[in-house]
Amino acid sequence: MMHQGLFPFKYESSKTRTGLTSLAGLPTFFELGWVLGLTCSIEQHVQARLKSQGWTDKEHIAALVALNLAGGSHVEDLDRLEADEGLSEVMLQIRSWRTGRKRRRELNRRWRKEKERAFPSRSSMHRYLREFHDEAEERRREEKAQSGVKAFIPSPNKHLRGISKVNKELLARVQSHHPSRTATLDQDATLVYSSKNEALYCYKGPKAYQPFNTWWAEQQLMVHTEFRDGNVPAGHEQLRCFKEALACLPEGVEEVFLRSDTAAYQHELLRYCADGHNERFGVVPFAICCDVTPGFKKAVAKVSPLDWRPLYRTDQDGDRYKTNQEWAEVCFVPETRTQHKKDTQPYRYLATREKMSNPELPGVENEDRQLPFPTMQFDQRQYKVFGIVTNMDREGGQLINWQRERCGKSEEVHSILKRDLAGGVMPSGYFGANAAWWWITVISFNLLMAMKLLVLGDAWIPKRLKAIRFHIINLPGRVVHHARSLVIKLSSNQRSCNLLAAIRERIVALAPAPAT
Repeated sequence: MMHQGLFPFKYESSKTRTGLTSLAGLPTFFELGWVLGLTCSIEQHVQARLKSQGWTDKEHIAALVALNLAGGSHVEDLDRLEADEGLSEVMLQIRSWRTGRKRRRELNRRWRKEKERAFPSRSSMHRYLREFHDEAEERRREEKAQSGVKAFIPSPNKHLRGISKVNKELLARVQSHHPSRTATLDQDATLVYSSKNEALYCYKGPKAYQPFNTWWAEQQLMVHTEFRDGNVPAGHEQLRCFKEALACLPEGVEEVFLRSDTAAYQHELLRYCADGHNERFGVVPFAICCDVTPGFKKAVAKVSPLDWRPLYRTDQDGDRYKTNQEWAEVCFVPETRTQHKKDTQPYRYLATREKMSNPELPGVENEDRQLPFPTMQFDQRQYKVFGIVTNMDREGGQLINWQRERCGKSEEVHSILKRDLAGGVMPSGYFGANAAWWWITVISFNLLMAMKLLVLGDAWIPKRLKAIRFHIINLPGRVVHHARSLVIKLSSNQRSCNLLAAIRERIVALAPAPAT
């Protein structure tokens, strides 16, 4: 018999059901989701399939969460999950667990024939995602795009708002088990490039969508997101998004900080934070990058050379080292501040400068050059210059380093959402369907972080999703029925079995005590 390749082995498809699975650790995430009330929250708030036949809301969203965690990125990847016999068997058993006879009959009546699939088909999922699309808002979106308006955000329908409520309740349950009294909110937008005809061109050139996200640094959870077209400026209606994010913070949070880039340099937002307009949190300390305008450059130029101080940083080992950057306090009052009431405290401005390492090329000193960062001349040398506005009295060097922590972590989260999870590939030409897809990706991320925070422990928090898949999710196993029980048999690798057993014990410890 001819071999299929060079090495002496071949592949054959099994003629019978084997119960094999390559995702033996994935059900633990659904167990954690049930303990955190995710299933009940979906049933209560989404209600896109409340009176329809076929798959329910929780079944559709659970399938997409499974797709995200398993490594899929397209709706078509649901077929890959369905082909996993062992996982499908486990999902069918989970679906009927703790379901009363009356409820089981109701679920069975949703189907004309006996239900055999464990995951929705691709056509069913596309129809479900379209439930989150609003045709009236889509017409308005098209009209605004044709008229050249660059800042229109379609209003979410009730089902899409329901998903945001699901995420809010998930945050509250994580907070109840892992409390934090402080919430440092990092706000930033990210581009999701798309070849869809319905996508609009972004400021970088290609077609894209541009979700605006609010990340909670202490809990490493995504508090709020708003799905937007690529042509919407990042800072558009940021104050409204900030208010919505504050409303999503659970009980126990007493102090809020805000960090953002220059998109948030809006005096309406700064006044809201500095003047304490929020009824719950009052004054919100902030550190936001400011525009390096000609007026700001003029103020920086007046800083005495003796007032520039070296900027120090601390490495992972806790050692403090000197960088090649300097910082200074800047006496600067923008023109818009003079229009406000006199009792408003002036903001504090800081500037950083860094000597450019590459010298000027001969013959181009006087030519106009478009560099991707602002520059200034000091002592016949060119420097990169950046600014920060704040209402905090923290030491300048510490404040700058703290504000810059936003760049590393929140942008890393964007990378996880778009590359490790399924947020980087939009499934549809319908705006609302893509918004739901992005929201479910965010919920998948928050469930992953809940697993790290509440179950796996501190050693797992910095690990990327590929490590979680390698050690926990993508484990080979065989699903068998034994003594009226479902058993997932792993290989003889006792370490994997012990790890999953420990995970399930910790999840059980999180479960609410039964009512007496």
